[in-house]
Amino acid sequence: MRLSRSRIGVLVLFGAMTLTLTALAFPAVLGLDKPDGDQNRVVASTRFGPLTEADRDFVVKVRAAGLWEYPLGEMVRQRGTTQAMRTAGEHLVVGHAALDAKCREIAPELGITLPNRASPQQEGFVATVDARSGKEFDSAAVNIMRVTHGQIFPAIATIRAATKNTLVRQLADLANDTVLDHITVLEKTGLVEYDRVTFQQTGPAKLPREKVTPPPPQPGEQVRVLKPRPDLNVNTASPAPAPSPAAP
Repeated sequence: MRLSRSRIGVLVLFGAMTLTLTALAFPAVLGLDKPDGDQNRVVASTRFGPLTEADRDFVVKVRAAGLWEYPLGEMVRQRGTTQAMRTAGEHLVVGHAALDAKCREIAPELGITLPNRASPQQEGFVATVDARSGKEFDSAAVNIMRVTHGQIFPAIATIRAATKNTLVRQLADLANDTVLDHITVLEKTGLVEYDRVTFQQTGPAKLPREKVTPPPPQPGEQVRVLKPRPDLNVNTASPAPAPSPAAP
């Protein structure tokens, strides 16, 4: 069947609008899965075992994740429109505070310099969610974080399986439990758009390195601490799974 030029033009315009709306909802998420460092390249010998390039990058990435997901968790806790959203915010805050404490504990032992700011891309995620309100705020927060958690989850397993460093192994164990908990509470909001999330998680990386790399701290800059929140009384280990979206 042949299409008229006007018909083709409408289809092209509609496709362009669809891509634009997707980009607005998930700003450049496709840059998150840039390859990790080399797991076979040892960058330091420590009393806890060899530290590889991939081990070092993993510690930095866990720290950077907390630098944007912790404040976003606080935002969700305060501005989420449902109890499930506010609960998810609490889990994000408590989980990343614990991961941050672990990163700050092991970094000096391993000679790793931690960033004090998230990457430009990650800061863009926070700005994107902050610019929305009501149900749009809920949806943007849940789906952006569900994509990023879905991307880091298999990377944690890779590090845990391959690292020979005891401290990195401990961080991977904690990160595995925490990320699984966060994925679960995000899914329990009922707002995860699974088809779109899956597409974003598996798409090729498209952003330059400087957009997805957290900047190094300035000389003499004090290490930023994510405040623990024991007052929230949240357990981030062994979560009960969310029901299937296909379930009645």
